[in-house]
Amino acid sequence: MLWILTWVDLGRGIWEWYNGTAVLYVDLVTPLIVGVTMAIAAFFIYYDRLKGVRTSGLLTIYWILFLLTWALVFRTKVEQIQNGGLTTGEVMRIVTFFISYACVIAHFLMSFFVDLPPAYEPQKLNTSPQESASFISHMFFEWFSKMIMLGYKNPLVDNDLWDLIPDDKSGRISRRFNKTWSAEKAKYKNENEEVDDDTARFENTDVDVLIEQPGRKKGKPSLFKAMVRVFGPYYFLGSLLKVVSDLLTFVSPQLLSALILFTSNNAPVWQGYMLAVLLFVTAILQSIVLQQYFHVCFTVGMRMRSAVVGAVYRKAMVLSNSARKESTVGEVVNLMSVDAQRFMDLMTYLNTVWSGPFQIILAMYFLWQYLGAAVLAGLGVMLLLIPINALIARKTHQLQVRQMKLKDERIKLMNEILNGIKVLKMYAWEMSFKDKVKAIRDKELDVLRTAAYLNAVGSFTWVSAPFLVSLTTFAVYVLSDSSHILTAQKAFVSLSLFNILRFPLVMLPAVIAAIVQASVSMTRLSKFLAGDELDPDAVDHSPTAHGEVVEVDNATFTWGKKDEPILKNINLSVPSGSLVAVVGQVGTGKSSLISALLGDMDKVEGYVSVKGINLSGGQKQRVSIARAVYQDADVYLFDDPLSAVDAHVGKNIFDNVLGPRGCLKNKTRLLVTHGVSFLPQVDRIVVLVGGRVSEIGHYDELLEKNGAFAEFLRNYANHEDSESTDEEDVPPSSPPPIFEEELEPDVDADETASSDFKRQRTRTSSSDHCKSGKLRRRKTDRDIDIKAQQKKKDDKLITTETAETGNIKLSVALSYMRSVGYLICSTIALAYCLQNAAQVGSSIWLSQWSTDPLNPDGTQNGTATRLGVYGALGMTQALMVLGSSFSMSYGSVVASTLLHSKMLVRIFRAPMSFFDTTPLGRIVNRFSKDIYLIDEVIPRCFTGLLMTGFQCLSTFVVIVYSTPIFAVVVVPLLILYYFVQRFYIRTSRQLKRLESISRSPIYSHFSETIAGVSTIRAYGLQKSFMKQNEIKLDTNQMAYYPNIVSNRWLALRLELVGNLIVLFAAIFAVVEKGKINDGIVGLSISYSLQITMMLNWLVRQASELETNIVAVERVEEYSSVVQEAELVIDGSRPPSHWPAEGSIKFEDYSTRYREGLDLVVKNITIHINGGEKVGIVGRTGAGKSSMTLALFRIIESASGRISIDGLPISNMGLQDLRSKLSIIPQDPVLFSGSLRMNLDPFEEYRDSELWDALEHSHLKDYVTSLSEKLEHEVTEGGENLSVGQRQLVCLARALLRKSKILVLDEATAAVDLETDDLIQATIREQFSDCTTFTIAHRLNTIMDSTRVLVLDAGKVAEFDTPDNLLQAKGIFFSMAKDAGLA
Repeated sequence: MLWILTWVDLGRGIWEWYNGTAVLYVDLVTPLIVGVTMAIAAFFIYYDRLKGVRTSGLLTIYWILFLLTWALVFRTKVEQIQNGGLTTGEVMRIVTFFISYACVIAHFLMSFFVDLPPAYEPQKLNTSPQESASFISHMFFEWFSKMIMLGYKNPLVDNDLWDLIPDDKSGRISRRFNKTWSAEKAKYKNENEEVDDDTARFENTDVDVLIEQPGRKKGKPSLFKAMVRVFGPYYFLGSLLKVVSDLLTFVSPQLLSALILFTSNNAPVWQGYMLAVLLFVTAILQSIVLQQYFHVCFTVGMRMRSAVVGAVYRKAMVLSNSARKESTVGEVVNLMSVDAQRFMDLMTYLNTVWSGPFQIILAMYFLWQYLGAAVLAGLGVMLLLIPINALIARKTHQLQVRQMKLKDERIKLMNEILNGIKVLKMYAWEMSFKDKVKAIRDKELDVLRTAAYLNAVGSFTWVSAPFLVSLTTFAVYVLSDSSHILTAQKAFVSLSLFNILRFPLVMLPAVIAAIVQASVSMTRLSKFLAGDELDPDAVDHSPTAHGEVVEVDNATFTWGKKDEPILKNINLSVPSGSLVAVVGQVGTGKSSLISALLGDMDKVEGYVSVKGINLSGGQKQRVSIARAVYQDADVYLFDDPLSAVDAHVGKNIFDNVLGPRGCLKNKTRLLVTHGVSFLPQVDRIVVLVGGRVSEIGHYDELLEKNGAFAEFLRNYANHEDSESTDEEDVPPSSPPPIFEEELEPDVDADETASSDFKRQRTRTSSSDHCKSGKLRRRKTDRDIDIKAQQKKKDDKLITTETAETGNIKLSVALSYMRSVGYLICSTIALAYCLQNAAQVGSSIWLSQWSTDPLNPDGTQNGTATRLGVYGALGMTQALMVLGSSFSMSYGSVVASTLLHSKMLVRIFRAPMSFFDTTPLGRIVNRFSKDIYLIDEVIPRCFTGLLMTGFQCLSTFVVIVYSTPIFAVVVVPLLILYYFVQRFYIRTSRQLKRLESISRSPIYSHFSETIAGVSTIRAYGLQKSFMKQNEIKLDTNQMAYYPNIVSNRWLALRLELVGNLIVLFAAIFAVVEKGKINDGIVGLSISYSLQITMMLNWLVRQASELETNIVAVERVEEYSSVVQEAELVIDGSRPPSHWPAEGSIKFEDYSTRYREGLDLVVKNITIHINGGEKVGIVGRTGAGKSSMTLALFRIIESASGRISIDGLPISNMGLQDLRSKLSIIPQDPVLFSGSLRMNLDPFEEYRDSELWDALEHSHLKDYVTSLSEKLEHEVTEGGENLSVGQRQLVCLARALLRKSKILVLDEATAAVDLETDDLIQATIREQFSDCTTFTIAHRLNTIMDSTRVLVLDAGKVAEFDTPDNLLQAKGIFFSMAKDAGLA
């Protein structure tokens, strides 16, 4: 229609011209131009529909511009009609114009809606309205109003969140980033070689993308360049928007200048109203452009976080052992949380690096127009401030590096402590380790305190800078020439330009500091991502030439490129379908051999080929075995899976799964074992000594060689072997079930890989009979302890972290203020009040100065006085800022100290039930992200809230003082403002809570992945776990992204309120023309121009504080967890020599793990004399470990009591009790630090005593061989010691304590029989007069016990001497028979 009408106008004009009628050229050119543009618009409409584009921003802007420009033509046409005397041609043009204008209006209105989706596009559930929003809805973020309303009516929950748009999903972002980063690494590794086929391979896989190819030259790839290539184009769009916003910023001062001139001359009133409307329209346009700019920046930051988290997770999958030593779990978690957050924060204001100087140049240019060369004085002040800011930035950089190191160290230690918290409690070491954490935290707080004071000085310079610039400029201007008069126009237009200068002057140092922080994070991240990776070609997985599925030829392996080889000159070949046992003493390299075959070690030389592997091992052995069997692989590697099960279960597992009659009999099996009873049934035995293969052969062959292995067997297993062999000659007619309860489907490690397992269900294999019937298992004591008593399906072990709903409790804010100190809070508020009073006073003083009467010669009197008072008020303002900043810095560090210390103590004193039901990642998140918020973010929010709050108040006071009539609209505007921000805060607060809740699973999943990365690689489940990581990250971003949009939604609407204030202030200035002077007009409007930003910042700071103070709420939650009994109870402390005898009495004792669970120990009544050696046995799940936990009061009594030497242990403090008991746990727990610290964390013993303990624990020779001796650095988790060596360290701890009561909880399950015998001999010798509890799966270790306690289902089944129990032929007899001892 529009196209036809334009051609009608053109045709009419041509016809008139042809007939000699006078026609204006504009009547010919305009229809032609409009017709062409309409044709182009029609083409784009058709093209967009063809491509499935449902809304067009280009067309919407086109119709808006058409509407605005034709509004002037509309006015002209109306005047023509009013004037009359129209020709026929003019009437026709008017008619076609009105019809065309109506069509343009219709097109503009239709741009508010979007076309229906294409029919071929699939419908998605929970799709974000953003995907179907119109261009105008995008500009005003109106599509988000639905969630704002939903959040206002009811607290938001997970199901209310929308799915991410495809461009924001972590999978797509990670693939793009990894492809770019890999290309960058490839380019720098070989400068003369372009990215070749290896890089092309990165495009197709998620795993290989991070595996570097060996043999290339080392270089320094730039992570910054990779990020620019991935995120630069979209961020450049934001930069363009920033240019437009900056230009619009300088329009308002020019309009203010025109408005001040209007009030002092005789211009018509309509000009004043037009200027007021232009001020309003300019402000609206600037608001829209600025909020779109911020949206782009925050979105880029969010995407960058996705890339960082994804890249770190993928890198952790392939990191070499040497690189892993340099990056602890705590450090890597900080990369994913703190460092990624810094990149996000920087993106918001990074453009200030160029935008700040650009604004400064423009401001100085316009100032020159009003004040001339005097602005050079102000420029000089700015140049003088640069070195000060540079010094502050450099010092901040140094502090930042130091603080991050301390933070990493603290999180690393906390991670280790939480992983070993049960052992720490049993040793009564928790307070010692709490002090270690506190010592690191104190150093961190010292750095934080210094940084806070440095920031206070920075705040002083930032506030002083704009004032000093304006003061210097005004002073030079008025004092350089007596004819220089500071008029209202010059004063307040200059002041508005100085206010524009304030932002770049304030933000540039802050951005520099943020860049410094981000550069530290960039360096840390680059170092991690560029770290050495495992060589994917170390193990050849193609079929071997001779048919062997495992072949190792003269191979040497090391755990690190700079470390000594662990395995040397290994030669090994394993035929298909054979069962090979790997044996050797502790530390000979058995587990290392398994790792080498998996490709987890660095291959120095040699050849390794493994056709297809599956790994079984770890603490949940039976689950691991079942999982391995289910995979149907060619080669199975079993890393001592029978060590943590009793003899009965171990025998059944071997008979039915691993052995020659088991379901894997046709598979190739490599079994690392310390048990010799199974060796006669294996096809081949590999003996390792000192990292080398000592002997290889069948059981009988090795006996005939009469070597060291034969001697070992004769000494430790002669009787055991004969009995076992005799039994094996008779195949069991009905083998007992391996598992006695259905395999639980909620094992977390299996859930993460469920998709891979489901895919493999379609396989068929020779081991199908393994999967027939019900796969059952008997649970361990720990399973019974924690899970087995939960009968209700909805009674989950791990509690779900839930989000609080509703308003942030006042008690949370008061708690933080109380931690800061009420006196300090009052001082801060008073200082800000005085600061703003000085600021308002200086502005009013300037207004009065600008209207001082002129002398006949054109000069003013009292200039020096005016200038001096103005300067004094400004300095007062700066000093108040300095005082408030120092007070806030001091108070915030005090609050951080108290809140962290309180939570730390409560966590260390929490019962084990808390740790059993709380994922460690959730706790670590409290100590990392939430403490970071309390340390750095919340103080900044408080400062911003107070500053903007007082500034808004002072602005309203000034405007009402200038134009009292403005008070009429203040109340309605404030009501509108209140409702807008209340709508927002309810939604924003809940979104922040949901984001916090969904963040913890990311870190928990990462920690679990790191712990089992070898198993994940062995099963080939990298992609599955990476997908899980992406899902968890997307879930978190689904809460974070709405938070971004909610801020923009709010800012745009608040700025609309602020722009209305500008409009009314300008209109009232026009209305009051002649009644108020131009100085008052300048004062009123210049302040109103600031209110837009201030109102926005006020609500943002209030909401940011309210959402971030959730961290205080979360820390307070963990500062009020249920506590164990007191460590020391005054008045009920045992004597210092207690226990003298070590007698123990259980009197009708029962216990459970938590309220609501069944009893695990039931009505036990036994008396154990001092010095007795008691063995505790029972089928798995009988309650053996539960009794030891009860003795240490890890779990408390449900009924009855336990007495030691006649004193009820329930009446004494836990420190007094546990410090008098010793335990050698099944899982040896070591901590990063010196060997001395691991033996004696309290530093209670002399070196001679430490060496004596090491000698008796058979570690002296090893420690003596170390260069650092007792100061030898133990890595995280004791990974640089073998499992057996870690167990011997635990023995040394017990020897040092010399307790009268010793508990051995399956302490020798992970060591070879020779080491086991050494440990038992040491215990018999050194603890001869002690009461000893021994829980053992190897019954031969307790056959010399005084008495044996047999438990069954938590009750005492048998309790007598071993001989009597064997004669009774009860439960103990059957267990001994299974073990070949009866």
